[in-house]
Amino acid sequence: MVVMAGASSYAGMDEHERKVVIEFMHLLEKSKQLFNGLRDLPQHGHKQWQSYFGRTFDIYTKLWKFQQQHRQVLDAKYGLKRWQIGEIASKIGQLYYHYYLRTSETNYLNEAYSFYAAIRSRQYYSRAAKENRPDLMVKKLRYYARFIVVCLLLKRMKLVRELVLELDKQIVDYTSTYEPDDQLEWSLVLEEIKSFIKADGIVNVVHADSNTVVLSHRLGPLTTPPCEKTPMMNLVLQEIIIIGNCNDQVKFSELTMDMFRMLQTLEREPQDDFHNHIYDSSPAPGRSSFDKYSMHGKMPHENGDGTTMIGRPLRRENPHKYLLYRPTFSQVIMFLSSGFKELPMNGAMLLYLSADGCFPATKHPQDYGYDLGGVQTSCKKEDIVHTKKTMQLKEMHCMYPGDLYAFTRKPFFIIVDSDNSFAFQHIPQYFNQPLVILMSPQELPLKFQDHHHNGSLFTLFLHSPLTAFCYICSVPTVPIHQWERCQSFIDRFVTEASRLFSHSRIDPAYLQFFGDDFLRLLLLRYVFCDVVLHLHRSFKGSMLRPRCQPPMPEGDLLDHPSLTHLVFDLAAHLEVRDHFMLTSQGTD
Repeated sequence: MVVMAGASSYAGMDEHERKVVIEFMHLLEKSKQLFNGLRDLPQHGHKQWQSYFGRTFDIYTKLWKFQQQHRQVLDAKYGLKRWQIGEIASKIGQLYYHYYLRTSETNYLNEAYSFYAAIRSRQYYSRAAKENRPDLMVKKLRYYARFIVVCLLLKRMKLVRELVLELDKQIVDYTSTYEPDDQLEWSLVLEEIKSFIKADGIVNVVHADSNTVVLSHRLGPLTTPPCEKTPMMNLVLQEIIIIGNCNDQVKFSELTMDMFRMLQTLEREPQDDFHNHIYDSSPAPGRSSFDKYSMHGKMPHENGDGTTMIGRPLRRENPHKYLLYRPTFSQVIMFLSSGFKELPMNGAMLLYLSADGCFPATKHPQDYGYDLGGVQTSCKKEDIVHTKKTMQLKEMHCMYPGDLYAFTRKPFFIIVDSDNSFAFQHIPQYFNQPLVILMSPQELPLKFQDHHHNGSLFTLFLHSPLTAFCYICSVPTVPIHQWERCQSFIDRFVTEASRLFSHSRIDPAYLQFFGDDFLRLLLLRYVFCDVVLHLHRSFKGSMLRPRCQPPMPEGDLLDHPSLTHLVFDLAAHLEVRDHFMLTSQGTD
């Protein structure tokens, strides 16, 4: 709790001033209690935590308005400091970010951004160093780290680079002033951020003046694949579990690069109306829209019946998702079970696994559920046994195909990106429910293996097909006009593949998932990935191509001449035709 100078007595205050100070202290203490209680809420499910979040938003709304309305009294009689206002705004930003994580609605990211950006604009933490309090400096560093995460997710890369420079300077000031025990930890945080930014820019799209173009890869009206809807296409993606555990892959804030790319792929572009109430640069009270921000009803709050406004059964823009970084086996099962339980009628669940493989000890498997190994979801160094070419873990840290059998009772869409992905191709349809499994190649050509820490190639194809195409063709920089022309080839490919998909002799499970915008996008990008790698000279051999279960038809879809010609046309436009076979004939 912030202790006011002379808080033990209220001498020198009139009745009104005393009431203002007491009410502010009460709201501040209550807000901290509720905020600290957030960590005890269940991380799964939809309803168990909403009422508590609503009450927390409610108290912070009151606190924020109260300090705005009574700033003069609080400044003079309570000794309210600018960093204390910044701390309240930072907590509100955190609330919005965590609400985004729980709801998957990207507009809450915009709200978090508004508060974080205002803290920087108004320099609420500018005098933190003068307080001679290392704990306050740590709060300032954490604020920067959180703001960077939000900006990364919103693809505000210019601001990200500015914030990284500022964070670097703040870390230097902090460590040189206090020589703290956590000096190495903050240096590692900074290196993680820098490595993450570098890896995310694997292909650089530039303007005519050579400045980088920042592209978003969330689903929008122009990127939603066309589809001839049929009554069979009745499933809607409702629940997503994204799991990341690749030891050598760059990560930041418990987001590996693969997780970062996949979560954006599975979100729609956020609405742009937040620019209408963005802060201005004036630090004077009452001048900016940020000052009036919380009075506009933007904060979720509790209704009289105990429910929250955000808890009303409104149509969600995005499927609900869980982001799990290196989860234990019990956590994976718990979140899968929660997603399974929450599935409504005609709802589908997606499991995305990006993890290192754990390989079988037996050469003669009898049980395809467990004898082929699986993927490691939680890595603990003491449990790893190194052999010449494999990495085996104790059974408890491995997610086996057999562990997923129970969840095939409902429509299940599985993506496995691993060097042991093919272990999942034998999952049976015991319950006659739609089941599709997309599996990454298990191997990479030698020249691409050194870059695996930048993220998986398969996930990159699912996230941004053109970026992946440029990468495997050694095209590091693309002018924006050429990029847009190349994107038109991708769009034509997706449109043609969608038409072929609907008219091919394909397993009905695919068609049931095909009506959902996100799942259709993933399926068509998988087709693009398979066709491109099949034609590329460097990807010879079955282990270098992706697989799917049930198998997609070759002649009707994957080997169709119209798709092959579009890939060749794209390659010719980028002047990389020599990376591909002369024709589609004779390829592996």
